[in-house]
Amino acid sequence: MVRGSKEVLQKAAKTLSDILVCPLSKQPLRYCEESNSLISDAIGVAFPIKNGVPCLVPRDGKILEEEDASKPDNDAN
Repeated sequence: MVRGSKEVLQKAAKTLSDILVCPLSKQPLRYCEESNSLISDAIGVAFPIKNGVPCLVPRDGKILEEEDASKPDNDAN
């Protein structure tokens, strides 16, 4: 029963991500299975999903680190 419920919640999260938008940028959110969160690519923030409910309160969002900032710039040489 637990396995079935988890699958239903994952499908619901994917469906909700098609409908929900970021409360700050008003842009669409995408679902990330690795972190179980909804991500706003427009502003680089991940909103957690707790007990199957997306927490879209801005203070609950986590700022994503930019991948480009961690990579060294080899084009400078």
